[in-house]
Amino acid sequence: MKTRITRQTDGVQIQVSEIGDHADALMEAFQACREGRCSCPTTEYEKVESIDVAPSDDGISLTVKSKEGTQIDVAEIEQCLAHTRQQLE
Repeated sequence: MKTRITRQTDGVQIQVSEIGDHADALMEAFQACREGRCSCPTTEYEKVESIDVAPSDDGISLTVKSKEGTQIDVAEIEQCLAHTRQQLE
């Protein structure tokens, strides 16, 4: 699983590719985050206003919008993605 995180003025854009047979499990995990049931060991979720999850040409695309006046910590997002990757193994 490869990830690319791009900082935006109001959050981050995440591209997840090379997901192999894990597409359904990843969509489920990201949907849980979208619904506020995120299992990642971080408090970064408190800064999130919304998460949009969609399949993309080569994987899954996530758009994480931060609450006004906050900025999403990319290092924390990387840790969350590592945690999600571990859950799939």
